[in-house]
Amino acid sequence: MVHGSDGAERATRPVRWGVLATGSIAARFTGDLLTLPDAEVVAVGSRSAAAAGDFARRFGIPRAHGSWAELAADPEVDVVYVATPHSAHHTAVRTCLLAGRAVLCEKPFTVNEAQAKPLVALARERGLFLMEAMWTYCNPVIRRLTELVRDGAIGEVRAVHADFGLSGVEPGHRLRDPALGGGALLDLGVYPVSFAHLLLGEPTEVAAWAHLRDGVDENTGMLLGYDSGALAALSCSLVADTALRAVVTGTRGRIELPRGFFFPERFVLHRQGGEPEEFTGPTQGGGPTFVHEAAEVMRALRAGETESPLVPLEGSLAVMRTLDAVRDRIGLRFPDELGEPRASAAELPA
Repeated sequence: MVHGSDGAERATRPVRWGVLATGSIAARFTGDLLTLPDAEVVAVGSRSAAAAGDFARRFGIPRAHGSWAELAADPEVDVVYVATPHSAHHTAVRTCLLAGRAVLCEKPFTVNEAQAKPLVALARERGLFLMEAMWTYCNPVIRRLTELVRDGAIGEVRAVHADFGLSGVEPGHRLRDPALGGGALLDLGVYPVSFAHLLLGEPTEVAAWAHLRDGVDENTGMLLGYDSGALAALSCSLVADTALRAVVTGTRGRIELPRGFFFPERFVLHRQGGEPEEFTGPTQGGGPTFVHEAAEVMRALRAGETESPLVPLEGSLAVMRTLDAVRDRIGLRFPDELGEPRASAAELPA
């Protein structure tokens, strides 16, 4: 929780953030944090002191640490945002939790459930806040959508369709590197899978097919089945710029989300026999923003909560199990899962 002599102080003073890693996602998150009046970015950590120093100067951060452990040990940090590639999430999050820091970890939570479960157990054992940075779940428009579904606006959900594909991911990109947990599934497919989980829960059946190249999946399709009789048809790709849309179909209507379904500004509700209804949320000011997930972390910390009801840890574990099942069906294993050495810390982006 936020450090302070009492609950009143905890509830009123800014939450002090540390940022672990200095890549593009860390930069975007930090830029958004700086727009929040109740947040302070007080430290950054990297394996490279030079990278940490450059990042600190760029964003006006007072302290730069040349190791993850030094950042985690900083007593002025309330919560650490982990922005490494997901192949390093387990190590980075564990380092922070062992030092007594609350953690917001980028998606996907880890590479597999076997890595995620010990982190959840450690956070619970130590009474520390831990959350996967699934910004979709914190988006106001998605929260309104789930309320409508829960209230029966489209009847019982029977199908979810969603896709997330990019083109032009060239050799040498981290998404092409199996040592970094690359491929379409974990980095892009986690969005359609998480979206389906939000509406339908954990599937009872998982079918999948993928085209593999150089040790990663580059074009993957998934069909998830549920005891309710519902299904989710999902896809992800490194070779095709897909529509990036989603449709939720129920027994009495459907909801359509436009391009960018994973962080939408609007959706259209089609009730059976009725006229289309458009729902809009607060403008994102030129694109998706991290402010909603950061605000949820700070709300939870001030309330003394150890996990968010919007992004519960059991849900993150369930999504990891589904991703594991998909990888099992398509025959995708990463080097460390095959007994081969993973990329060393020195080889990972700072």
